[in-house]
Amino acid sequence: MTQTKTTRIGMLVFPKITALDILGPFEVLARTPNCSAQLVWKDTSPVHGDTGLRLLPDVDFANAPQFDVVVVPGGPGQTDLMEDEEVLRFLRTQAAGAQLVTSICTGSLLLAAAGLLTGYKSTCHWLSMDQLEQFGVQTVPERVVVDRNRITGAGVTSGLDFAFTVVATLRGEDVAKSIQLMMEYDPAPPFESGHPRVAAPALVEQVRASASAMLDRRRAVSSRVAQQLKASSR
Repeated sequence: MTQTKTTRIGMLVFPKITALDILGPFEVLARTPNCSAQLVWKDTSPVHGDTGLRLLPDVDFANAPQFDVVVVPGGPGQTDLMEDEEVLRFLRTQAAGAQLVTSICTGSLLLAAAGLLTGYKSTCHWLSMDQLEQFGVQTVPERVVVDRNRITGAGVTSGLDFAFTVVATLRGEDVAKSIQLMMEYDPAPPFESGHPRVAAPALVEQVRASASAMLDRRRAVSSRVAQQLKASSR
């Protein structure tokens, strides 16, 4: 049967986003037949990612339609949003009417803060995986995790694997494979250092140490928000 209904995909952006979290998936999802991908934020002013790339939202929260797919990326700016009631309310409202609720990288922590991953399996960036457990989430250290209508991707570059999984869910594997071939997604990393399971232990500790200040702050916020969620659910 020919697909005629346009699937509306809302992709959250925010200050200090990790731009590749959203750019990779956008490139895939925007190429999917009968799909419309939009960047969404509180307003339509440009936002700057954590490396300075400027992104222009298409629509603000107040004027956003009900999206069929909600995509939440991560990045340093995600930590503040875990206590931003305007953002959390928007995600909860959209999730209630969405076909798929999804995330890349530490975007899963933002979904968790909104109470949208409690009781689900999920993944996250390896540096922040431990924090998900505080929210009643069953963590799965895989590149992409699917649990009912939740699809989550691990850190940054897994956004491409994540996006092809979303396409396969929406339009079938043949469509996903076609887009993958068109984009020549045939990863062959030059170094075996892209994950702690393959990187040298000394390198893993070096990277962990370099992110320690950010992680300490994120853990403090995650702990506080998780406790508040548990208290409110009693």
